[in-house]
Amino acid sequence: MTDNKRAVVLLSGGLDSTTCLAIARSEGFDCYALSVEYGQRHAAELTASRRVATALGAIEHRLARVDLGQFGGSALTDAGIAVPIGGVEAGTIPVTYVPARNTVMLSLALAWAEVLNARDIFIGVNAVDYSGYPDCRPEFIRAFENMAKLGTKAGVEGAPLNIHAPLMALDKAAIIARGVALGVDYGLTVSCYQADSSGRACGLCDACRLRRAGFEAAGVADPTPYAQPQS
Repeated sequence: MTDNKRAVVLLSGGLDSTTCLAIARSEGFDCYALSVEYGQRHAAELTASRRVATALGAIEHRLARVDLGQFGGSALTDAGIAVPIGGVEAGTIPVTYVPARNTVMLSLALAWAEVLNARDIFIGVNAVDYSGYPDCRPEFIRAFENMAKLGTKAGVEGAPLNIHAPLMALDKAAIIARGVALGVDYGLTVSCYQADSSGRACGLCDACRLRRAGFEAAGVADPTPYAQPQS
């Protein structure tokens, strides 16, 4: 343990959250990584989150369980809804949006942060390559931070929590470049919405499309294991 400030970092095991953890560590925080098993079909990302937390020196890594799959309503939690593979229509919210997911995850992070006496939470949301999810926008982050000031013991006692979204204005290529500069091994991560149990990506979903294009634009070799060869 050090005298550094503590931060809770939401860690899915994907590319963005891994970069976010690396950034938090580079800024001198003692990082407490929190992953959430919410009923996602791509559960291989949780295995990846354990690898990443170890590789990036998290002080502690916890797995919280909240079954959003019991409600369905998303291709990521409901086996009856297919993951789209033909791209996402601009201006629409795709079926891979999980209702209230980031609200739930930030609430869990907020609870742990209060217990840890941490004043900072990091989340890897992005408003550029974000697939149209409403809970990845800066307006949402600001609103949640304000709510935390009003609804927590720490907040009303004058020690409000800060929510950091350092990837908010970066495209995928810039995120990858930042991570590479910080020594991130993206081969540890899983981003695919329908990765198999070994973590191999489909190469067809929106997450795979954005990830692959990001590596290409950044001029970095794509370390992603794919279930089928990519052209």
